[in-house]
Formats: sequence, C-alpha cells, structure tokens
Amino acid sequence: MSTVTKMRLSKETFNILKNFAGINSNIMIQPGNVIRTKSLGNNIYAEAKVTEDFDATIPLWDLNQFLGVISMFNTPDLEFDETQVTISNGKSSITYHYAAASLLNVATKAPRMGDANVVFDIGEQELYEVLKAASILQVDQLEIEADGDTVSISVLDSKQNTKNSFKIDIPAITVNKATKGRINIAEMKLIPGAYTVELTDTVVSKFTHKTLDLFYNLAIQKG
Repeated sequence: MSTVTKMRLSKETFNILKNFAGINSNIMIQPGNVIRTKSLGNNIYAEAKVTEDFDATIPLWDLNQFLGVISMFNTPDLEFDETQVTISNGKSSITYHYAAASLLNVATKAPRMGDANVVFDIGEQELYEVLKAASILQVDQLEIEADGDTVSISVLDSKQNTKNSFKIDIPAITVNKATKGRINIAEMKLIPGAYTVELTDTVVSKFTHKTLDLFYNLAIQKG
C-alpha cells in the first residue's frame, strides 16, 4: 500500500475521537469514514460517520496519547502508511507507530436491536441536568420508565446508601409497550448534545445524536 494523501482532522472528528478514548483507550480505524469503538466489557458501543475518508487501517493502542501528539501542533498534517503515521507541522514532525492489531479490543459492528418499544427526545440541557444531578447526589443509576405519553428519567442509588433522587418527565414520541430499565451512570459517556433515545425488549438501548452523525448503544438492565 502506498502512502496516502496528507489529511487534517477536523475539530469535530478530534472531539469524537477524544470521546471514544474515554470508552476504550485503543481503537482500530478502518478505511472509510466510519469510526467505531466499544468498551472492554461490551456495555458501550459507539459509531460515528466523519468528514474524513481514511485510506488506511490504523490500529492505535493509546488513543489519548495519539491525540495528545496531534495537539502538540497548531495545524498538523497526518500522513498514514502501512505501519505508522507521520504527524507534521512546518519543519517539525513526529513518527507514531501503530500497535499490533491482535492486541486491540476492536469494534466491528453495532449490536442488534429489535423494534423500539419507546422513542423519545432528550434535549442537551435536560441531559446535562440529569448527569449533573447524578454527580451532585453521588448516585450511580439512571432509570428510564415509559408508560403512556410520558417518559420519566430518574437518577438514584442502586445500593440504597441514600434515598436522594432526581426526576425529569419528558414527552414520549412513541410508546408501544410500557418499559422500565436502568443504565449505569458510569457508562453514560456521551458527547454533549440532544439525543433521540430508543428502548427495545433487548438489553441494548440506542442514543442517537441530533446534530452529529453519531450514536451509542448502552446496556440497559430491564425491570
């Protein structure tokens, strides 16, 4: 494979990769414009379509370190080849070597989901309030309960060390079946923004960003 044309990462793509590094420290970027990752416990899957079109397979062991190297330069050019990427800006450059692909926890495709029982939108401010409340109250669970035309989102403590809780009610778009489930707050590693949320009969939920071409599948405990 010959060296590809130099590219620059957009700020949007950089921020998506930074977010993905919080889900898994390593990543395999495949040729094309779709970037995927998953957590080591397979409780989080994330996928984004970006503006860049990668021509190479790029296995990275420490994504945070890689992004830190890029951040050393103001407007870096990235040039990928079979075993390494050259990151340059003017007279300065860094050669960054790929990891062995066999060592990585690689995401290949999204989990399968059935038809949605519940669909609703949550705004950026609403999501911020929910996560902020969980942080202040020091609770670890986000509970979603949908029945009728309303979705109730609460944060609470699974170990019942505290009875303090927070709840917000949101209009539902669709409720085909009453549904209740919990997501670990620690797994709510979402880029800020508004989302469309889908819940099914499976243990997988889907959060689709309203302005970015990005979605997350999060494990949800039913009942």
